[in-house]
Amino acid sequence: MGASGKAIELDAGGRTVRLSNPDKVYFPARGLTKLDVAQYYLSVADGVLRALRNRPTTLERYPDGVEGESFFQKRAPKNLPDWIPTAHIAFPSGRTADEICPTEPAAVLWAANLGCLTFHPWPVRREDTDRPDELRIDLDPQPGTDYHHAVIAAHELRDVLDELGLRGWPKTSGGRGLHVFVPIEPRWTFTEVRRCAIAIGRELEQRMPGRVTTAWWKEERGERIFVDYNQTARDRTIASAYSVRPRPHAPVSAPLTWSELDSAEPRDFDITTMPARYAELGDLHADMDDHAFPLDAALELAARQEQDHGVGDMPYPPDYPKMPGEPKRVQPSRAKKEK
Repeated sequence: MGASGKAIELDAGGRTVRLSNPDKVYFPARGLTKLDVAQYYLSVADGVLRALRNRPTTLERYPDGVEGESFFQKRAPKNLPDWIPTAHIAFPSGRTADEICPTEPAAVLWAANLGCLTFHPWPVRREDTDRPDELRIDLDPQPGTDYHHAVIAAHELRDVLDELGLRGWPKTSGGRGLHVFVPIEPRWTFTEVRRCAIAIGRELEQRMPGRVTTAWWKEERGERIFVDYNQTARDRTIASAYSVRPRPHAPVSAPLTWSELDSAEPRDFDITTMPARYAELGDLHADMDDHAFPLDAALELAARQEQDHGVGDMPYPPDYPKMPGEPKRVQPSRAKKEK
């Protein structure tokens, strides 16, 4: 795909950022260019920065647009400007890396110039990269279900959170799913936060039998909404609010109010429509940083479930080392054959 057009300079929060090949087509189905992506991010600058500020962030890069090769960049690039700070993070393997931590809109634009469409922030801040300050619930529609099934689950989830003294902020995933982020006090480890996500998922599953599942193995999920509890495991990240998603129509992950969930259509939120919505409504998640909820009640729920129902930990993702207390990491159909 040929690139054309001389580099231009854009102002982002008072800092000048160079954008090379602004006319390069990133979304061929709609003729949207690299400049269109950059201008989109400028239009939602405060919102996307609020979602990324001081968070170690993995960049999902598509340097040749959505139909080209892509990769996840975890380590800060060697040509990182000195005004973009980094944080030292540890992966489950024990290896470490320095990841970029955006602190100003120009950092978002700088990454967009590298072909970054989707930003994947960790649920921690660079001051303490081992204690999450967000509990993230991912409601993932399985085949045979869609966004509107996720909405029904989200309303029930809201009640569960409320009973646990928690409050969530919902957004579209940019696909068919829903994400609900809960700001929490940074007092607990990744393992403890994941345990809370499992407990909340199990409670939701109990309240919505046949409609919600926490089953890790796809063969067991059926036509249900999967609560992807492993999105809270260390080094698992969820696309940030306002992130562009690599689909042909250039959708974005859109913050919503709870009252909008039922009428919203995820396809309606893209890089051409979100700027006007943002100009009118601003960042619907702007007040998230004013809150930090305790997880004590969620941890008590986990303990009760374990005691009353004999349930324990759940499988981790396949690339993880074996974790303490984790059940066998083998899919049920294969386990039956091995007996």
